Amino acid sequence: MGMNYYLPLVRKVCYHGRRKVAVDCPLFPSYVFLWGTRDQAYLADQTRRVASLLNVADQNKLQWELTNIQLALSNGPVLDPHPFLQKGMRVEVRAGPFRGLQGLVEARRANDRLILQVETFGRAVSLEIDGSLLDPID
Repeated sequence: MGMNYYLPLVRKVCYHGRRKVAVDCPLFPSYVFLWGTRDQAYLADQTRRVASLLNVADQNKLQWELTNIQLALSNGPVLDPHPFLQKGMRVEVRAGPFRGLQGLVEARRANDRLILQVETFGRAVSLEIDGSLLDPID
């Protein structure tokens, strides 16, 4: 369609049975960033390959943020997508020995570490766990 787009990708290792495969996956699943006019956005929406279009109020800020992500990806570090976690959010551990554990985000610490509050027997215990292992619960 002649429209500029950006899809930031990260390489992940997946296991299929005993085979180990490296796959490029979107850094932000379900998002492709398009640059174009309203008419071009409308045409893209009409292809039935776009679930929805988001109106971006501050285009310059989005451009700046995506430029920073592109620069970080081009220099080779492994970027790990994290859900946007805030104090008081209900979360579930999605991997590791604590998989399935649910609790509340109590606080954010340095190095993106979290304290996970779990209510048991009317008391609370804290567990320091890496934020990349947590998924928000709706």
